[in-house]
Amino acid sequence: MQHSTHDSPSLPANMPIAGHIDPVPVPRPGLVDGVTPREDGRVDLIGLPKKQIAALFETAGLDVKAAKLRAKQVYHWLYHRGVTDFEGMTDIAKTMRPWLAERFVIGRPEIVEAQVSTDGTRKWLLRTADNHDFEMVFIPDADRGTLCVSSQVGCTLNCRFCHTGTMRLVRNLTPGEIVGQVMLARDSLNEWPNAAQNPRDGGGLHQPSVLQPEAPAFAGAHLDDEDDDEGAYTADGRLLTNIVMMGMGEPLYNFDNVRDALKLVMDGDGLALSKRRITLSTSGVVPMMARAGEEIGVNLAVSLHAVTKPVRDEIVPINRKYGIEELLQACADYPGASNARRITFEYVMLKDKNDSDDDARELVRLIKQYKLPAKVNLIPFNPWEGAPYECSTPERIKAFAKIVFAAGISAPVRTPRGRDIDAACGQLKTAAEKKSRAELDRLAEEKMAALG
Repeated sequence: MQHSTHDSPSLPANMPIAGHIDPVPVPRPGLVDGVTPREDGRVDLIGLPKKQIAALFETAGLDVKAAKLRAKQVYHWLYHRGVTDFEGMTDIAKTMRPWLAERFVIGRPEIVEAQVSTDGTRKWLLRTADNHDFEMVFIPDADRGTLCVSSQVGCTLNCRFCHTGTMRLVRNLTPGEIVGQVMLARDSLNEWPNAAQNPRDGGGLHQPSVLQPEAPAFAGAHLDDEDDDEGAYTADGRLLTNIVMMGMGEPLYNFDNVRDALKLVMDGDGLALSKRRITLSTSGVVPMMARAGEEIGVNLAVSLHAVTKPVRDEIVPINRKYGIEELLQACADYPGASNARRITFEYVMLKDKNDSDDDARELVRLIKQYKLPAKVNLIPFNPWEGAPYECSTPERIKAFAKIVFAAGISAPVRTPRGRDIDAACGQLKTAAEKKSRAELDRLAEEKMAALG
């Protein structure tokens, strides 16, 4: 049964996840205010806002004024300068630094493996403090660099074309684990202020000769290049210019933590990345889309992938809960959407499944019916072992794009990036998660039944 967008106006931020296969992650014992307790008793400060850091300092024994001052200093060093050791905080008294080190720690996700593709794309296999693995991807291009950030360990949605969707959901990532991905990427790219004077190893991936290859326009994260008129990054030479919440997981099923992490990323006193350079991708968690626009305010991308109910029910099962009409209405209502900030519709091209001329014409009709300021990214299907689909032919993709373009809607075809290291769209999946084709089919059938 489908639900109206007005049925649940105030769903909890960590809303129930559809189906019985992947239940809502149970909060881990001892998790306090989004912080995972450590065996040594110290508190990891990464992922915490300035006020929470000040409160921790006050609890640890500083008076209110001193706690506020130290929090401001530490926050600057953590998020603006990227230090990983209190000794590097040179404007804090030397006698104060050991006091901080005894009580607090500056964390990063553990790097389990780091790979670099022949096209310059790089992928990190990361591990949480409680030994769960997840991945992030950096996609360099001649004039930009985009980090694909994960929001969950695993995924619950089971989109049939997506390798990540074959994983069971383990848990939500904390704000620190989400923003920690951005910080780790900056470490690895030597992108902090004065990085040349204070180089970091960052997993041994700083290879300037590889980072800016002559390559097709940015492809892997499905974004159009036309609207980036704010904050041209050539001024400071940064390699990491854009963030997409398109890694493992559904960001809107981990709303609070994603919001809190992105606030640190967008804070002018923190990582200071413009919201115009951040895109959040959802498979269609309709009740949370308005909140995302109001409380986060970044660009919206929607994993559409089909224009009829039977096909979308099959390849994006959440469609059984929130149908195409509800989804497109939520897009029409998305705060801040305009011709200058169009909604991106991601559309993976699957041979003989969603790639006909009729599909293209229906896509145009729907976009015009809901008067959406839209662009469509056509994504050639990225194969993986056991996948039930094939990629549309180049000729079919070109014909599909021509119909959409003729209607005045931008529909670029994205050249896959990082396929050789399984870093392309829909390929993220930790090596620890291997399932047979029979298991994949069984999981898919059970999830589809649960959503029915």
